[in-house]
Parts: sequence; structure tokens; C-alpha cells
Amino acid sequence: MPTHFTLYSRSYCHLCQDMLDALERLRTPEHSFTVEVIDVDADPALVERFDELVPVLFAGLDRPELCHYFLDEARVLAVLRGN
Repeated sequence: MPTHFTLYSRSYCHLCQDMLDALERLRTPEHSFTVEVIDVDADPALVERFDELVPVLFAGLDRPELCHYFLDEARVLAVLRGN
């Protein structure tokens, strides 16, 4: 089963698009994953939680944040490798 990432983002955020692009570059046959992009501005509770942190990446909402502002490639690869 592929890893599922959740990226909290906003539509006018260049860092958000940069993080999504960097994440997509890690997709390979060996490292398959899905990614759901959620616009924080669509939900006041998400704005309250993530407003100044976006983009924020999770590999499961029951797990700690992987990174925010910039992709932490080492942490993402560790998740993809099952570490």
C-alpha cells in the first residue's frame, strides 16, 4: 500500500507549490505515494492551526509533522522506506 501524504497549503503560496513539486520529484516505482493537498483557507480551524506554517506536510494525521516551509527530503525518504 502506498504512503499517503497530506499537504496543508494555500492557493497563492509559492512555497506550497515548491514543496509539492519537490515531493513529486521523489515519486518513483520504488517509492509510490498519494498526496492530498488541502487548502487551509477553506476552513477557519485549519487557518487557526496552520496559518503561518504553510506549507505543512504530514505522512499521517496521527503522526508528527514531517516538515513545513521547505521539504525535508531525508524525513520524507525515511517514511517512504518504512523507517
